[in-house]
Amino acid sequence: MAPALPDNWTLCASSFNWIPEITAARRTATDVVIGIADSVAKTIELEPGLLWRSFPAPQDAEVDELRDSLAARGGRVSIVGASLDDFTSPTDRRSLQERLDFLVPQLSAASRVGARGIRLPIGQAGTELLTLLQPLLHELDLVLYEEIQGQQTPNNPSVAPALDAIAGLADEHVRVLVDISMLMPALPVTYLHELRQGGVPSDLLARLENDWRDPATLDAVIALLRAGKVPPRIHTLFMNLLIRFGRSDAADLQGILPLVGAFHLKFWDLDDDGGRVSQPLHDLGSLLRGTGFTGTLTSEWGGHEWLQDDPTEMTRSHLALAGAALAEPAAVESAAVEPAPAARAAL
Repeated sequence: MAPALPDNWTLCASSFNWIPEITAARRTATDVVIGIADSVAKTIELEPGLLWRSFPAPQDAEVDELRDSLAARGGRVSIVGASLDDFTSPTDRRSLQERLDFLVPQLSAASRVGARGIRLPIGQAGTELLTLLQPLLHELDLVLYEEIQGQQTPNNPSVAPALDAIAGLADEHVRVLVDISMLMPALPVTYLHELRQGGVPSDLLARLENDWRDPATLDAVIALLRAGKVPPRIHTLFMNLLIRFGRSDAADLQGILPLVGAFHLKFWDLDDDGGRVSQPLHDLGSLLRGTGFTGTLTSEWGGHEWLQDDPTEMTRSHLALAGAALAEPAAVESAAVEPAPAARAAL
């Protein structure tokens, strides 16, 4: 019998994966999300800025339409991606009260659609705003997740104070969401192909292919950028090396696990050469098992930036791979005891 996930781990799909289809507008965004529940996963993380025309103050009718349509198919919402627009102009920052007022309609919509929580970038809210939000989070029974991803690390000077603030609140309604783009043993094969086709120098390509985690590789990336030698047509793609692709190990998360309530299982393509897709999942499964983690693990595809693959097939295949990779450590650890509980796959 194949190993299974613990009952309190829930695999989900992010509507972010369908950005190309949503922006193509051949179907309504609501129909795209309903299609996810029909054919990929019953539990879905929403990106409401792509979904509700009235966002960031979603109208009840839009929210109700999606909630009812999903419920009719046995679907539900896990987390809603929130937005906090801190500035009203390039120089005018919103006051604390204005920032709160900007978020409140989004919390109300998340509750109305039946979500478990909302998501913001790590540290953006700040302690003062988090404290103001706590009563509403409790009233609506929502969790605010602050996301750490890519090149960010728990001991990063821009991240550590935010983690300390969350720990200081000691509130189950304010948690951390970890995107495993932090845990990349190697760069995606298809991404390297795009860089090669785009004209990145061969010596840097060799470093990126063979020594991604070597700090000297990042130094070489920055040097090329500062020298103005990044080909213009791949400049945006090249910036992923500085922001979206991380070089941490799963063990680096050990100290913050008590604060973590959810994960994004970020993937870029499904070429698993050398375990570049599956190894972080294996490592995460080993790290989490036995910790008491209860939460969502959401398939999030970032490779549509350069790939034209079908998001439905990509996500379905990734969820199958992720479920197997996350569960595999259980087969080793529980071989001498009773079988692992049945998976709560939410598919």
